[in-house]
Amino acid sequence: MRIAMIGSGYVGLVSGACFADFGHVVTCVDKDAAKVAALRDGKVPIYEPGLPELVATNIHAGRLSFVIDMAEAVAEADAVFIAVGTPSRRGDGHADLSYVYEVAAEIAPFIQGFTVVVTKSTVPIGTGDEVERIIRAKRPDADVAVVSNPEFLREGAAIEDFKRPDRIVVGTEDERARAVMTEVYRPLYLNRAPILFTARRTSELIKYASNAFLATKITFINEIADLCESVGADVQDVARGIGLDNRIGGKFLHAGPGYGGSCFPKDTLALIKTGQDAGTPLRIVEVVAASNDYRKRTMARKIIMACNGSVRGKKIAILGLTFKPNTDDMRESPALTIITVLQDGGGAVIAYDPQGVEQARQLLSDVTFAHDPYSCAEGADAVVIMTEWNEFRALDFTRLRNAMRGDVLVDLRNVYNAELAAQYGFAYTSVGRNATASLKTEIKAAE
Repeated sequence: MRIAMIGSGYVGLVSGACFADFGHVVTCVDKDAAKVAALRDGKVPIYEPGLPELVATNIHAGRLSFVIDMAEAVAEADAVFIAVGTPSRRGDGHADLSYVYEVAAEIAPFIQGFTVVVTKSTVPIGTGDEVERIIRAKRPDADVAVVSNPEFLREGAAIEDFKRPDRIVVGTEDERARAVMTEVYRPLYLNRAPILFTARRTSELIKYASNAFLATKITFINEIADLCESVGADVQDVARGIGLDNRIGGKFLHAGPGYGGSCFPKDTLALIKTGQDAGTPLRIVEVVAASNDYRKRTMARKIIMACNGSVRGKKIAILGLTFKPNTDDMRESPALTIITVLQDGGGAVIAYDPQGVEQARQLLSDVTFAHDPYSCAEGADAVVIMTEWNEFRALDFTRLRNAMRGDVLVDLRNVYNAELAAQYGFAYTSVGRNATASLKTEIKAAE
């Protein structure tokens, strides 16, 4: 099949490259001439494991191309995917749909024959209705079906998620559109990926509900972590204990500094606004969003308390800046809030991230960036593990400790444990386990 992918950002580029790898002929359209030129040369502007190789392979095979002008791509397409950004709108938190609606108006004149227009972008309930209205207003004669097909890609594992999805959600009640979408995803039949066909508005809500539920699990375990510290329990054991229940599952039950990224913060906020506008406020999701914002400031205070109540005049080394490993995405990363609070408290921050430094430079001021964990720790009073990159899972503790001026190690991802850290002379702080560690120390001392 011939596919036009409008937008070559994260979702559009991953989706386009994977569709091309399935054997479809894909044309990615983007208004950024510099980006298009770079992509034609196989230069991928985002960090996603395996994506540069996938793009290069399919360009070479003639199945994937990049253009600025959408006319020919849309005219020849069996399916046109809209994969542009839907950031939170300033002032009210609603999703900004201006890019989506702009694309709908722009593609309308070029549609030829029966064409399925697919909203791949994350959009609020009812967006497909407006996309269809715009197209039909521009082209009353167009033979078109507007379909919702939300993405469920995890940054850092997007290619695997696309090729081996838990499910494919398609929102349409048009039988011809259903046949086209079935053919688009036919290569996944061997993987037994279920396709769930629903009404269009239902499909749009599934995406938001999914992200809100996962954000709720993260926020829940973070609050349980706080309780664990107060009562002398271990949050990791609690997470294992409840995660073994098949009704709950163990994923997204890892205590930490709060969720971030391009999806959860804006999608929970957009869902909250949708509920308020519909007269059905989503109280749980409202609390999740508020708790997550508070969580980031709480983690900053945890670092300050580990430094004897003040970071003024102290050097704090931050290991990890992105909101999760295996991405260069800094959007809504907890590190942004935490670093700002530390700086407001008079601390000097030096940071290192395997992939996120260039993005961080645009978002942070007065931060020194290092080229590896050990130069980052040089002369530091405290080291903070912010993101659980594999590179930070096997640190040379002797080298790290010798590089530091102080002895504070704050592990916001629970990568290590108090006993190991103590062997190397660290004053160790983690999340949801500190009380347990001190209790163990008291028991050993008593023995």
